Amino acid sequence: MIIKIGEDKEIQRNKTEINTTFYYSLLTFNSMKKHSKVWNETKTHDAWSIFKIMGEFVHGYEQMSSIGPCVCIFGSARIKPETPYYELTVRIAQKIVDEGFGIITGGGPGIMEAGNKGAHLNKGVSAGLNIDLPFEQTNNSYIDHDKNIKFNYFFARKVMFVKYSKAFVAMPGGFGTLDELFETLTLVQTYKIDKIPIILVGTDYWSGLVDWIKKILLEKFNNISAEDLDLFHLVDTEDEVIKVIEDFYNNKQQLKPNF
Repeated sequence: MIIKIGEDKEIQRNKTEINTTFYYSLLTFNSMKKHSKVWNETKTHDAWSIFKIMGEFVHGYEQMSSIGPCVCIFGSARIKPETPYYELTVRIAQKIVDEGFGIITGGGPGIMEAGNKGAHLNKGVSAGLNIDLPFEQTNNSYIDHDKNIKFNYFFARKVMFVKYSKAFVAMPGGFGTLDELFETLTLVQTYKIDKIPIILVGTDYWSGLVDWIKKILLEKFNNISAEDLDLFHLVDTEDEVIKVIEDFYNNKQQLKPNF
Protein backbone atom coordinates (compact mmCIF):
# COMPACT_ATOMS: atom_id res chain seq x y z
CA MET A 1 0.00 0.00 0.00
CA ILE A 2 2.88 2.37 0.78
CA ILE A 3 4.44 1.61 -2.56
CA LYS A 4 1.17 2.26 -4.36
CA ILE A 5 0.77 5.64 -2.64
CA GLY A 6 4.31 6.56 -3.66
CA GLU A 7 3.59 5.47 -7.20
CA ASP A 8 0.40 7.57 -7.26
CA LYS A 9 2.28 10.63 -6.07
CA GLU A 10 4.99 10.08 -8.66
CA ILE A 11 2.40 9.68 -11.42
CA GLN A 12 0.60 12.84 -10.26
CA ARG A 13 3.85 14.81 -10.20
CA ASN A 14 4.75 13.63 -13.69
CA LYS A 15 1.32 14.63 -14.97
CA THR A 16 1.74 18.07 -13.44
CA GLU A 17 5.16 18.50 -15.02
CA ILE A 18 3.85 17.32 -18.39
CA ASN A 19 0.88 19.68 -18.21
CA THR A 20 3.10 22.60 -17.21
CA THR A 21 5.60 21.84 -19.98
CA PHE A 22 2.82 21.47 -22.52
CA TYR A 23 1.23 24.75 -21.40
CA TYR A 24 4.44 26.76 -21.79
CA SER A 25 5.27 24.97 -25.03
CA LEU A 26 1.86 25.92 -26.36
CA LEU A 27 2.40 29.55 -25.36
CA THR A 28 5.81 29.55 -27.05
CA PHE A 29 4.37 27.90 -30.16
CA ASN A 30 1.57 30.44 -30.40
CA SER A 31 4.04 33.28 -29.92
CA MET A 32 6.38 31.88 -32.58
CA LYS A 33 3.49 31.26 -34.93
CA LYS A 34 2.28 34.82 -34.60
CA HIS A 35 5.75 36.30 -35.18
CA SER A 36 6.89 33.90 -37.88
CA LYS A 37 3.98 34.89 -40.13
CA VAL A 38 5.08 38.54 -40.09
CA TRP A 39 8.78 37.59 -40.37
CA ASN A 40 8.09 35.26 -43.28
CA GLU A 41 6.36 38.04 -45.21
CA THR A 42 9.26 40.40 -44.53
CA LYS A 43 11.83 37.82 -45.65
CA THR A 44 9.94 37.18 -48.86
CA HIS A 45 9.76 40.88 -49.65
CA ASP A 46 13.46 41.33 -48.80
CA ALA A 47 14.47 38.46 -51.05
CA TRP A 48 12.84 40.09 -54.08
CA SER A 49 14.25 43.52 -53.15
CA ILE A 50 17.78 42.11 -53.43
CA PHE A 51 17.38 41.78 -57.20
CA LYS A 52 16.19 45.39 -57.55
CA ILE A 53 19.12 46.59 -55.42
CA MET A 54 21.61 44.52 -57.42
CA GLY A 55 20.16 45.95 -60.62
CA GLU A 56 20.73 49.51 -59.42
CA PHE A 57 24.34 48.78 -58.47
CA VAL A 58 25.10 47.03 -61.77
CA HIS A 59 23.50 49.79 -63.84
CA GLY A 60 25.20 52.50 -61.79
CA TYR A 61 28.65 50.93 -62.04
CA GLU A 62 28.34 50.38 -65.78
CA GLN A 63 27.24 53.94 -66.41
CA MET A 64 29.58 55.73 -64.01
CA SER A 65 32.77 53.79 -64.74
CA SER A 66 32.94 55.28 -68.25
CA ILE A 67 32.44 58.90 -67.15
CA GLY A 68 35.87 59.56 -65.66
CA PRO A 69 36.95 61.58 -62.60
CA CYS A 70 34.27 63.95 -61.33
CA VAL A 71 33.61 66.39 -58.53
CA CYS A 72 30.33 66.03 -56.66
CA ILE A 73 28.31 69.14 -55.81
CA PHE A 74 25.73 68.78 -53.02
CA GLY A 75 23.10 71.35 -52.09
CA SER A 76 19.47 72.28 -51.66
CA ALA A 77 16.81 71.69 -54.29
CA ARG A 78 15.01 74.79 -52.99
CA ILE A 79 17.55 77.45 -53.99
CA LYS A 80 16.19 79.40 -56.95
CA PRO A 81 17.95 80.52 -60.15
CA GLU A 82 19.56 83.96 -60.13
CA THR A 83 20.07 83.87 -56.36
CA PRO A 84 23.66 84.31 -55.08
CA TYR A 85 24.35 80.68 -54.17
CA TYR A 86 22.81 79.40 -57.40
CA GLU A 87 25.02 81.65 -59.49
CA LEU A 88 28.08 80.87 -57.35
CA THR A 89 27.48 77.16 -57.91
CA VAL A 90 27.34 77.71 -61.68
CA ARG A 91 30.72 79.47 -61.56
CA ILE A 92 32.24 76.79 -59.34
CA ALA A 93 31.12 74.04 -61.72
CA GLN A 94 32.49 75.94 -64.72
CA LYS A 95 35.90 76.30 -63.12
CA ILE A 96 35.96 72.65 -62.03
CA VAL A 97 35.21 71.57 -65.61
CA ASP A 98 38.01 73.82 -66.85
CA GLU A 99 40.33 71.85 -64.54
CA GLY A 100 39.41 68.64 -66.39
CA PHE A 101 36.88 67.13 -63.97
CA GLY A 102 33.27 66.28 -64.69
CA ILE A 103 30.39 67.27 -62.41
CA ILE A 104 28.08 64.91 -60.54
CA THR A 105 24.97 66.18 -58.80
CA GLY A 106 21.76 64.70 -57.49
CA GLY A 107 20.15 65.59 -60.80
CA GLY A 108 17.36 67.75 -59.41
CA PRO A 109 16.59 71.49 -59.28
CA GLY A 110 18.24 74.21 -57.19
CA ILE A 111 21.93 73.79 -56.44
CA MET A 112 21.97 70.52 -58.37
CA GLU A 113 20.68 72.26 -61.48
CA ALA A 114 23.25 75.02 -61.04
CA GLY A 115 26.08 72.49 -60.87
CA ASN A 116 24.92 70.70 -64.02
CA LYS A 117 24.37 74.06 -65.75
CA GLY A 118 27.95 75.15 -65.10
CA ALA A 119 29.28 71.88 -66.48
CA HIS A 120 26.98 72.12 -69.50
CA LEU A 121 27.92 75.72 -70.29
CA ASN A 122 31.63 74.88 -70.32
CA LYS A 123 31.09 71.67 -72.29
CA GLY A 124 32.14 69.32 -69.50
CA VAL A 125 30.71 66.02 -68.29
CA SER A 126 27.39 66.71 -66.56
CA ALA A 127 26.02 63.70 -64.67
CA GLY A 128 22.88 63.50 -62.56
CA LEU A 129 22.06 60.74 -60.09
CA ASN A 130 18.33 61.13 -59.74
CA ILE A 131 16.03 59.51 -57.21
CA ASP A 132 12.26 59.07 -56.97
CA LEU A 133 10.90 61.36 -54.25
CA PRO A 134 7.36 62.50 -53.42
CA PHE A 135 8.40 66.17 -53.77
CA GLU A 136 11.17 68.47 -55.01
CA GLN A 137 13.01 65.97 -57.20
CA THR A 138 12.68 66.39 -60.97
CA ASN A 139 15.31 66.08 -63.66
CA ASN A 140 17.05 69.30 -64.59
CA SER A 141 17.64 70.03 -68.26
CA TYR A 142 21.44 70.42 -68.03
CA ILE A 143 22.30 66.74 -67.49
CA ASP A 144 23.93 64.89 -70.38
CA HIS A 145 21.20 62.66 -71.78
CA ASP A 146 23.33 59.52 -71.43
CA LYS A 147 24.40 60.38 -67.86
CA ASN A 148 21.02 60.78 -66.20
CA ILE A 149 20.82 57.75 -63.90
CA LYS A 150 17.71 57.02 -61.85
CA PHE A 151 17.68 55.30 -58.44
CA ASN A 152 15.02 54.00 -56.07
CA TYR A 153 17.38 53.50 -53.13
CA PHE A 154 19.31 56.27 -51.42
CA PHE A 155 22.13 53.95 -50.35
CA ALA A 156 22.81 52.71 -53.89
CA ARG A 157 22.85 56.32 -55.10
CA LYS A 158 25.26 57.32 -52.31
CA VAL A 159 27.69 54.58 -53.29
CA MET A 160 27.89 56.05 -56.80
CA PHE A 161 28.57 59.54 -55.41
CA VAL A 162 31.31 58.29 -53.12
CA LYS A 163 32.96 55.87 -55.53
CA TYR A 164 33.37 58.20 -58.50
CA SER A 165 33.80 61.68 -56.97
CA LYS A 166 37.32 62.98 -56.43
CA ALA A 167 36.14 65.96 -54.37
CA PHE A 168 32.93 66.97 -52.60
CA VAL A 169 31.62 70.52 -52.68
CA ALA A 170 28.85 71.15 -50.15
CA MET A 171 26.76 74.20 -50.94
CA PRO A 172 23.96 75.34 -48.59
CA GLY A 173 21.38 72.59 -48.21
CA GLY A 174 19.05 70.75 -45.89
CA PHE A 175 18.92 67.31 -44.29
CA GLY A 176 19.93 65.52 -47.50
CA THR A 177 23.02 67.70 -47.88
CA LEU A 178 23.96 67.19 -44.22
CA ASP A 179 23.46 63.45 -44.60
CA GLU A 180 25.76 63.28 -47.63
CA LEU A 181 28.32 65.58 -45.99
CA PHE A 182 28.62 63.67 -42.72
CA GLU A 183 28.60 60.28 -44.40
CA THR A 184 31.51 61.35 -46.59
CA LEU A 185 33.38 62.77 -43.59
CA THR A 186 32.81 59.51 -41.71
CA LEU A 187 34.09 57.37 -44.59
CA VAL A 188 37.28 59.43 -44.81
CA GLN A 189 37.70 59.59 -41.03
CA THR A 190 37.40 55.79 -40.72
CA TYR A 191 39.67 55.12 -43.73
CA LYS A 192 36.91 53.42 -45.69
CA ILE A 193 37.83 55.66 -48.61
CA ASP A 194 41.00 57.61 -49.37
CA LYS A 195 41.19 61.20 -48.20
CA ILE A 196 39.66 63.59 -50.74
CA PRO A 197 38.88 67.32 -50.63
CA ILE A 198 35.63 68.07 -48.80
CA ILE A 199 34.75 71.73 -49.24
CA LEU A 200 32.00 73.69 -47.50
CA VAL A 201 31.06 76.81 -49.47
CA GLY A 202 29.56 79.76 -47.61
CA THR A 203 30.85 80.89 -44.23
CA ASP A 204 27.55 82.65 -43.52
CA TYR A 205 25.78 79.30 -43.91
CA TRP A 206 28.25 76.77 -42.49
CA SER A 207 30.11 78.71 -39.77
CA GLY A 208 27.51 77.89 -37.10
CA LEU A 209 27.84 74.17 -37.80
CA VAL A 210 31.64 74.37 -37.85
CA ASP A 211 31.62 76.22 -34.51
CA TRP A 212 29.36 73.53 -33.03
CA ILE A 213 31.70 70.81 -34.29
CA LYS A 214 34.68 72.56 -32.69
CA LYS A 215 33.14 73.64 -29.40
CA ILE A 216 30.72 70.79 -28.69
CA LEU A 217 31.96 67.68 -30.49
CA LEU A 218 35.65 68.36 -29.90
CA GLU A 219 36.20 70.66 -26.92
CA LYS A 220 33.25 69.85 -24.66
CA PHE A 221 32.64 66.15 -25.30
CA ASN A 222 35.85 65.03 -27.05
CA ASN A 223 33.83 62.96 -29.53
CA ILE A 224 36.17 63.68 -32.42
CA SER A 225 39.92 64.23 -32.67
CA ALA A 226 41.55 67.60 -33.34
CA GLU A 227 42.90 66.32 -36.66
CA ASP A 228 39.35 65.57 -37.81
CA LEU A 229 38.90 69.30 -38.31
CA ASP A 230 41.41 69.01 -41.15
CA LEU A 231 39.03 66.73 -43.09
CA PHE A 232 37.12 69.69 -44.51
CA HIS A 233 37.69 73.25 -45.76
CA LEU A 234 35.42 76.28 -45.35
CA VAL A 235 35.55 78.77 -48.24
CA ASP A 236 33.49 81.47 -49.93
CA THR A 237 34.55 81.78 -53.57
CA GLU A 238 34.98 79.66 -56.68
CA ASP A 239 38.71 80.45 -56.74
CA GLU A 240 39.12 79.11 -53.21
CA VAL A 241 37.33 75.90 -54.20
CA ILE A 242 39.68 75.41 -57.14
CA LYS A 243 42.74 76.13 -55.01
CA VAL A 244 41.79 73.43 -52.49
CA ILE A 245 41.33 70.88 -55.29
CA GLU A 246 44.51 71.93 -57.12
CA ASP A 247 46.63 71.87 -53.96
CA PHE A 248 45.38 68.40 -53.13
CA TYR A 249 45.94 66.78 -56.52
CA ASN A 250 48.92 68.64 -57.94
CA ASN A 251 51.64 66.58 -56.30
CA LYS A 252 50.33 63.41 -54.77
CA GLN A 253 47.10 61.78 -55.81
CA GLN A 254 46.40 59.50 -58.78
CA LEU A 255 42.90 59.73 -60.16
CA LYS A 256 41.11 56.45 -59.59
CA PRO A 257 37.75 55.41 -58.10
CA ASN A 258 37.74 55.77 -54.31
CA PHE A 259 37.26 52.03 -53.65
